[in-house]
Amino acid sequence: MINPSLLSVFIPTFFMVSLTPGMCMTLSMVLGMTVGVRRALWMMIGELLGVGLVAAAAGGGVATLMLRQPALFAIFKWLGGAYLAWLGWQMWRSRGRMAIPDEPRAARDVSRGQLFVQGFVTAVANPKGWAFFIALLPPFLDARLALAPQLSWLVGMILSIELCCLLLYAVGGRTASHLLSRSGNVRLLNRIAGTLMVGVGAWLALG
Repeated sequence: MINPSLLSVFIPTFFMVSLTPGMCMTLSMVLGMTVGVRRALWMMIGELLGVGLVAAAAGGGVATLMLRQPALFAIFKWLGGAYLAWLGWQMWRSRGRMAIPDEPRAARDVSRGQLFVQGFVTAVANPKGWAFFIALLPPFLDARLALAPQLSWLVGMILSIELCCLLLYAVGGRTASHLLSRSGNVRLLNRIAGTLMVGVGAWLALG
C-alpha cells in the first residue's frame, strides 16, 4: 500500500504529465479522427501494455540497464518512427486503410493487431518515457516495504490515468472529424491526420 500523502502528490503530478500533448496522445487523437474511438481502443491497449512494461522496469531498476544500450533503442525507434511516418503519408494522400473514406459508410479494415502494435511501439520505443519513469517512480517507493505491492499500486494508477487521457484525446479527434466531415472537408481531415501521424513518427525516430 502507498502512503496516502504520497498519492495526493503522485496522482495530480502524473495526470498533468499524461495530459500534456505527446506522441501517444497525438496518436490517440489521430486514430480518433480516422478509425473512431472504439477502434482506437486497440491502440490504447497496446500503448497501456507498453507504458506498464516501462513503468515496471523503471521501478525495478531494469530501465537503467536498458538506457545503457542506446543502439537497441535507436534501431527500435527508427523502425517504429518510419512505420508511423509511412502510415501518415498514406493518410495525407487519402490512401491506405487508415484514411477517412470519401463515402461515410465505406469500411476501414485496419486490423486490430496493427493498431495494437502502433500503440505498443510508440510507448516502448521512446527513451524519454524510460528516463521519465526512472525519475518519477523512486521518490514514491518506500525501501522499507516490499517493492512488488507498491509498484503494482503505482502502475495501476498510472495506467488508469493514462487511459483517461487517451480517451479524452480520441474523443476530441472524433469530434473534430465529425465537424470537418460535415463541411465536406474529408481530404483536409486526412491531411491534418496524416501530418500529425508523420509528426509522431519523426518525433519517435529523432527524439
